[in-house]
Amino acid sequence: MNVRRDPRVPLTTAAGLGAVAIVVALITGGSAPVVTAVAGVVTGLLAAVSLIMAASRVTPGHRRQPAAWRWMTAGSLTWLLGVGVRPVADGTPFVLTFADLLILAGSVLLAIGCGLSVKPPAYTRGVIRQAADAYLGAASVFAVAWVAVLGPAFRRTEDTGAFFAALALPVICLLATCAVTPAVAASRSGNRVVGLTGVGVLAAITVAELATALARLGGDHPPLVAGLLVPALLLVLAVTPWVEQDRPARPLTAAVTAATPLVLVAVATLVATLHAVGGTRDAALAIVAATVVLVLLGRLFVLLVETAGMRRLVDVGEQQLRRLAENTGDVVLVCDPEGVVQEAGPGLEATYGYRPEDLAFRPVFDYVHPEDLPAVQALISRMADEDDGPEQEGGTRVSCRFRASDGTWRPTETVAARHVRDDDLVLVTIRDLSDQVALRNQVTHLTFHDGVTGLPNRAYFEERARDVLTRRGAAGTAVIFLDLDGFTAVNDSVGHASGDHLLGQAARRLRSAVRADDTLGRWGGDEFAVLLEGGASGGSMSGGTVGGADAQTAIDLAERLVRAVSNEPFRVADRDIALTASVGVAFAEEGLPSGDLLRNADVAMSRAKELGGRRVEVFATHMHADVVRRLEIASDLQRALMENQFAIEYQPVVDLATSRVTAVEALIRWWRGGTFVPPEQFLGPAEDTGIIVPLSEWILREACQEVAAWRASSWDIGLALNLSARQIMAPRFVETVSEALSDSGLPASALTLEVIEEMLVEDAGEMIGRLSELRTLGVRLAIDDFGTGYASLAFLRQLPVDMIKIDPSFVSGLGRDDTLTLLTRTIVQLGNDLGLIVVAEGIERPEQLDLLRKMGCTRGQGYLVARPMTARGVDDLMPGTTLQNTA
Repeated sequence: MNVRRDPRVPLTTAAGLGAVAIVVALITGGSAPVVTAVAGVVTGLLAAVSLIMAASRVTPGHRRQPAAWRWMTAGSLTWLLGVGVRPVADGTPFVLTFADLLILAGSVLLAIGCGLSVKPPAYTRGVIRQAADAYLGAASVFAVAWVAVLGPAFRRTEDTGAFFAALALPVICLLATCAVTPAVAASRSGNRVVGLTGVGVLAAITVAELATALARLGGDHPPLVAGLLVPALLLVLAVTPWVEQDRPARPLTAAVTAATPLVLVAVATLVATLHAVGGTRDAALAIVAATVVLVLLGRLFVLLVETAGMRRLVDVGEQQLRRLAENTGDVVLVCDPEGVVQEAGPGLEATYGYRPEDLAFRPVFDYVHPEDLPAVQALISRMADEDDGPEQEGGTRVSCRFRASDGTWRPTETVAARHVRDDDLVLVTIRDLSDQVALRNQVTHLTFHDGVTGLPNRAYFEERARDVLTRRGAAGTAVIFLDLDGFTAVNDSVGHASGDHLLGQAARRLRSAVRADDTLGRWGGDEFAVLLEGGASGGSMSGGTVGGADAQTAIDLAERLVRAVSNEPFRVADRDIALTASVGVAFAEEGLPSGDLLRNADVAMSRAKELGGRRVEVFATHMHADVVRRLEIASDLQRALMENQFAIEYQPVVDLATSRVTAVEALIRWWRGGTFVPPEQFLGPAEDTGIIVPLSEWILREACQEVAAWRASSWDIGLALNLSARQIMAPRFVETVSEALSDSGLPASALTLEVIEEMLVEDAGEMIGRLSELRTLGVRLAIDDFGTGYASLAFLRQLPVDMIKIDPSFVSGLGRDDTLTLLTRTIVQLGNDLGLIVVAEGIERPEQLDLLRKMGCTRGQGYLVARPMTARGVDDLMPGTTLQNTA
């Protein structure tokens, strides 16, 4: 396993060795230039290696640090070369040697690295101002040094040119130091410590080179302390990049940084003044002072230009702000701390109808809604307070209502800020939100209201029911569900637009029937719901039973809703359409969720619809159990069809005169897990789920194959099948019948398809069209359960019917009920007069059979004649056999 070593360990060791080398050089008694050269080379090399290694380990997010440290590395290497060759170069007769140039180049490179080591602020000062500050600082330090050290040395020197040539190097180093120090000191960068250490190295080089220059002018070696100052700081520079800082040093403020050159100038001025008072006149000092004054004047001029430019920018910004506010429809007001309007923008009249002079010198509070006034007053006071500023988050914006000239209250958003030019004024921006509020209210209304009827929609009703049960509890709460019977036929006949018009009429009728504190909503489609809050507060409900006078009030309301829909036809598309309503009522119980309460009302309504409509049903527990059972049956039907759990039984239809079997009626049977399921329990769910279509197709194919086989044995027998509405309306129903006849070889005339009267009433036009297509195939048609009152005799003219089957309810009363006997005789006589075959269903007693024969009924079926049987049982009824139970 590779372990990455920490480079700080060998660097620390090297630093220690460097310090030991310097100490050894001192102890051995080496000359000052030699000791300085050795120490400079060792520490400069150590600093360069440390910086270059640190630059290679910097994280990718800090791009400035590697570049800065490489510049500082180059400066350290160049400087140590100059220091290393200086003992040799000092033997030349030149004032400035090749070593001095290397030291100068190294100092400049170090200054560049220090400047790059910190991130500049977002808004930097101009280059001219930075150069001026650098010169002011350097000149001030030079003036103080001239008074203290350089002036006396100058007066002792005979060669003026050599004196100033010797000072060139330390002066340039001083300028470089003063140029980068402010930026590094004011930086907030996390690695500014390396830059500060670099500035310290530059300052040490300046001091060392000044001492070297003075020593050269005096013909002596520079002091050892000055020569070792730079190596000592180079050791610090070598260690600094590897020091981890818990908290970065606090930078100098911008004010301190900007004031430092001026402070230095003040100090230099004081020193020069005292020097002049002492009677000493110095031309060099006067020249420096003159240049400082000129630079100060130049800086002042630049400052005035910048100030004028900033004022122009402020003016332009203020104008742009006002134009922007006016173009966006905002109204700009200038107020004093008491809220008195001093100036109003031109957008005031277009938005609120006031002229600017109407509000001038009037309190803006007079136009703010009283309920919103405290918030606006607090906002303006906060902006005028000297301790608080607009930069406080959330404190400059409030919503309020502003009075327009027509007296209406407009919703607005008010923003306050201190005036740019005068802190005693407040700039108030008012934005009219009337359109946004109106749009938001419209969206809210559309979200919770129905677009056709204008009533609350399902989402609102559910939320309202949940809220009522939460706040008031179950006591007295009831829900009524209402469904329009036969509404689907309205859409199919007159179109959906007319259907929506009818729904609007129904909504108005229902709204007039409910109480003011009840909630009426459109549940969906042609269903409506009513929430009674406290309508049954005096009653009680337990176990699905309702009691109490107020519970009766809810039921009375439900019946009133039925009458509101049923008593008068609706006028739609220039025709009158009569509709009825099925209504379900459910009462809340303690602990019953609102969703279950709504479900119970829906179940009760479905029960009312199943019972024929135009009635009110109160929810009982068994209704939900019935619904669950139907759902379970519906889910099992598909699997039963795939697993062949269905079987067919045949009930013979006989000629009552000869007892000969003329046809069989195919009946479906379902054995679910070995348990017989009565047809009345699964045919309804099969119709609702659509499974009746593939199930009926299977019955048709199987029965046609079986009857065709019997007919192949020279038995003239027919097949009768009951049709469901969904089966008839299936897209390929006629083709399915034709294919079943063709595949089995059964003649079309041997197949009789039965429909109940109710099916002829619903969707009569399309239904009769489909049955007429079947008739063209040669298939016979029969009306089952004839006489129950759904169809009129007109259908016998519109549809070429071959047979009518008398409902068992008539046959059951033969010999016992004179009215039923008369009705049965009438139906038989009608069928015979129309040339139709009349079949009596439900023959169970001998006297029924005798009366039917006397009435002239030709055919019959029932338990007395023959019970339903399997196909093998029908085999025993082949010609040559007679029915044993025939009377």
